[in-house]
Amino acid sequence: MTLPLPQPVFDANATGSGFGDLPDWDLTDLYPAPDAPEFARDMAELDRACAAFAASYEGKLASLDAAALLACVQEYERIDVIAGRLMSYAGLRYYQNTIDPERAQFMGNAQDRVTDATTPLVFFSLEFNRLDDDHLAGLLAADAGLARYRPVFDRMRAMRPHQLSDELERFLHDESVVGASAWNKLFDETMAGLMFQVEGEPEELNLEATLNLLTDPVRSRREAAAHALAGVFRRNVKLFARIHNTLAKEKEIHDRWRKMPTPQHGRHLSNHVEPEVVEALRNAVVAAYPKLSHRYYRLKAKWMGLDKLQVWDRNAPLPIETPKIVDWAEARRTVTEAYAAFDPRMADLAKPFFEKGWIDAGVKPGKAPGAFAHPTVTTVHPYVMLNYLGKPRDVMTLAHELGHGVHQVLAAGQGELLASTPLTLAETASVFGEMLTFRKLLDGARTPAERKTLLAGKVEDMINTVVRQIAFYDFECKLHAARAEGELTPEDIDALWMSVQAQSLGDAFEFMDGYETFWAYIPHFVHSPFYVYAYAFGDGLVNALYAAYAGGLPDFQEKYFAMLKAGGSKHHKELLAPFGLDASDPKFWDKGLSMIAGFIDELEAMEG
Repeated sequence: MTLPLPQPVFDANATGSGFGDLPDWDLTDLYPAPDAPEFARDMAELDRACAAFAASYEGKLASLDAAALLACVQEYERIDVIAGRLMSYAGLRYYQNTIDPERAQFMGNAQDRVTDATTPLVFFSLEFNRLDDDHLAGLLAADAGLARYRPVFDRMRAMRPHQLSDELERFLHDESVVGASAWNKLFDETMAGLMFQVEGEPEELNLEATLNLLTDPVRSRREAAAHALAGVFRRNVKLFARIHNTLAKEKEIHDRWRKMPTPQHGRHLSNHVEPEVVEALRNAVVAAYPKLSHRYYRLKAKWMGLDKLQVWDRNAPLPIETPKIVDWAEARRTVTEAYAAFDPRMADLAKPFFEKGWIDAGVKPGKAPGAFAHPTVTTVHPYVMLNYLGKPRDVMTLAHELGHGVHQVLAAGQGELLASTPLTLAETASVFGEMLTFRKLLDGARTPAERKTLLAGKVEDMINTVVRQIAFYDFECKLHAARAEGELTPEDIDALWMSVQAQSLGDAFEFMDGYETFWAYIPHFVHSPFYVYAYAFGDGLVNALYAAYAGGLPDFQEKYFAMLKAGGSKHHKELLAPFGLDASDPKFWDKGLSMIAGFIDELEAMEG
């Protein structure tokens, strides 16, 4: 049983208002209020349905005919919707204000209740995986309705070599609320409560506001923000090291018991992607560091008149860039028009997000950092969280998260068990939405300086999405390998961080004292180990997709919509075949990386 919770996503900048009427979530489509009778009714129904499911089916799966097994799977799916709806509501309320004790208590209690209620369901996947292959094949051949769930069964049965005894699996299910999820909450609440005294600022700032200063046009403000971040991270680094040590050790224990060959293997299984495909992506990106990030940052240092860039210059605006605040109405118009130019259906799908309380855009005390699109359940609709600050990059974040939202709306037709897209393809619509928005802005550039600014911004975003995330992935690989050998000191983790930062960013950078602690604030390492390669996967995939679109591939829009509607019902090979693409081909990744290199070529040519 999945317990879906929205996960904050790395890299958003936020705080403040004054950008027009920023929307807030209306969560009443999930439940009217925390004490609403509907919430209590669904919690009671979850208790009843899970107990009844176990009474009806435990120990009996092998005796069911095709029609009875289909009824079983459909009831499991119905229960999944109830649990998902309950936890989505509790989780979204919590992320609106993570330092509100009532919301934290409400979510904790909901998670405990749902975990307890769903314990009787643990048998299902274990018993299902013990079904004989030939017997299951016969059932699937006998009933098309059952055969539709084959991708779900394939993903479940991929775990067959790694499942434990029924008793141990139940124990792990019950214990989960005081395991990783408890450390996740400790991390979230600690981060939300951190305050930073930035030199020159009139009052203390939260994490979002301080990170936002790293893109400030004034270099001294960026530097002051970087030092403030480093100071607070250093004072708290023992806690963050404890969180990472504990989570990595817990994962190592689980992986050892499950006989996982590598720490990454569980993520690859859940993503339905072959380890060699991820390895090909990782190797292609690392090999491209010199022609991408190293080359671009040398160019940026030249533009800024610096011999060396400091870490607070990485996301600095260019000297020729005119500081610009984009109000919410303009951001909405820009993204909606870009979507509509590709296909009017895209804009139509995005419209209710703006008009029906499906976006929470403003920055508020205690609100989770970052940005995400949470699909909730297929019987409701997604919710998008932003921390909107009116920067051009925030417009791209809006385009990105709306892409997720549109994808989730389209995939909902598959039903709860088939709608969820593996992470490798989960970033497709989001990054494609960004690319559509970028191309619209680039086509509208009126001067060479404006075009240069847009190109440079896109290159930086792509480097952050591809190079930075693969460096993050390498850091995680090193961290988990090192933790398997023993407890890590904060200084050990610092050293691992710096080893990948120096390699990925290149010789244009000097690294200030304190930057070695910046691993501490990145939530993916805590919430979703090895998630980060999905961003690079998505960017490379979208670059190849966009090249097919720009090249005039016939019926591209129809093929694209069909891919999004498929959700998790097809493997990436099957989904990409209509576009003539194959992610298992090592040369595939070079296509996407060459698009980034081409943008840098154009920027270099402008120098001449």
